Amino acid sequence: MNVLELLRLALSRLRTQRVRAALTMLGVIIGVASVVALVGVGQGTTSNITNQLASLGTNLLTINPTTQNSDGSTTLKVSDAVAIAELPSVAAVAPELSTSQTVKAGTKSTDTTIVGTTATYPSVRAYSVWQGTALTQVSVDQSLRVAVLGKTTADNLGLGASDVGKQVSIGGIDFTVIGLLQPKGGSGFQDPDDQVLVPIGTVQKYFVGGDSIRSVGVSVASGADMTLTKAQISELLRQRHDLAATDDDDFGIFDQTQLLAAASSIAGTLTLLLGGIASISLVVGGIGIMNIMLVSVRERTREIGIRKAIGARSGDILAQFLVEALTLSLLGGVMGVALGLGISALIARLAGWAFAFTPSTLLAAVLSSLLVGVVFGVWPARQAARLDPIAALRYE
Repeated sequence: MNVLELLRLALSRLRTQRVRAALTMLGVIIGVASVVALVGVGQGTTSNITNQLASLGTNLLTINPTTQNSDGSTTLKVSDAVAIAELPSVAAVAPELSTSQTVKAGTKSTDTTIVGTTATYPSVRAYSVWQGTALTQVSVDQSLRVAVLGKTTADNLGLGASDVGKQVSIGGIDFTVIGLLQPKGGSGFQDPDDQVLVPIGTVQKYFVGGDSIRSVGVSVASGADMTLTKAQISELLRQRHDLAATDDDDFGIFDQTQLLAAASSIAGTLTLLLGGIASISLVVGGIGIMNIMLVSVRERTREIGIRKAIGARSGDILAQFLVEALTLSLLGGVMGVALGLGISALIARLAGWAFAFTPSTLLAAVLSSLLVGVVFGVWPARQAARLDPIAALRYE
């Protein structure tokens, strides 16, 4: 008996018992849909994290202090950023000092991050201005009370393009809005559009005090020079901070490659964990197939006896029941993939990230459903193939 004939018999059998077949496939559908949806969510999360890190800037290095004085100050200064900018492989440097303040515009207010920085911040962090202008060197040198708003902050305050030049209150102090940033896209605690840029001296004067800074963003001219530049910055800062050869660094230098590798590793582990949890429901669906196939063998004992009596071999009976199990699992797997993709796309839409999925995952999901059919269909098929034809014919 060829494969096409076995498939025709399997489909004919499923049509005669539609309700039972549908309920049997339901377990596989739910299992495959769970795996596809959760893996899709994991891949979407990975893509979202990768895109956000990539949007931080081109060939970006971030320098953070690793020690802190009792008064909260650090050894990292604006002068360190100025010295780093003189390195030949560095394209731009932006010292950063952040604080959280309440920003008010008319009757509306919002709590957001105030970033004290310089005119080079947009080029280092890959921001562009939508309306108005960015911070200028003059405004930074004179520590003017001017502000450039991120898209989320501007929306929260009800400000638009026509509001450039108007006054907002930051921590109770009036600032002039000179520009609005082009949105990068993001949400939650790390929304890159929820911030206000002001001259770094202004933040030190009105909100933080002292002359230390919290971080320095460095844009390297060429990606091939990242390792060399990190070594040069490390040597320069150790000299400037008077660190002895045996002293530990009082700063850390992080690049995008490290961040992307760490994020990808975490997201990959999360995806694997979610897929493993969802696979449990797929196993449950396979048990359902095995249970129904065993019932089917018992119900069709006389049919099996008749087929053997007229010449069917044990291999033919084994193939017939195994193909039925595979057909159930394959149909359930295809429906589960479609349902899982729909759920994954819906979650991505609600979460605000791009829908991400790879063809290899779809293929793996379908193959997994087939594997379930084989694993949980072999035993019932062997039970049917081993039936003695005389005993089967006598079965009532």
